Amino acid sequence: MSEPHDLGIIGEEKAKEYLLQKGYKILHTNWKSGKREIDIVAENNDFIIFIEVKTRTDNYQLHPRHAVTSEKQKSIIYAAENYISKYNIDKESRFDIVSIINNGKSFEIEHIEDAFYPTLR
Repeated sequence: MSEPHDLGIIGEEKAKEYLLQKGYKILHTNWKSGKREIDIVAENNDFIIFIEVKTRTDNYQLHPRHAVTSEKQKSIIYAAENYISKYNIDKESRFDIVSIINNGKSFEIEHIEDAFYPTLR
């Protein structure tokens, strides 16, 4: 496995721990719809939440939250529509980003709720 891939796996684990501590229920991780993937599908009392996790080391050039391009957003939205249809979800959806920066000693976690909206078509 490559080092960036390993960092991504660690970041997703840190994101799950963080979300569980905030009271979210994790429904799926790395859920796939064809070639599209949603890192974490979670829920709380009000929403079904589709979460993109971006992890970087502290020498990044682009902040992780800015790495979720409009193309990536469209891909997540498409997969989310399939998820909602497949599981017959009757909750309002939300799209979040969890950005994680590893400085070698600790992890800085930023949770951006409503990071983007499903109007990007």
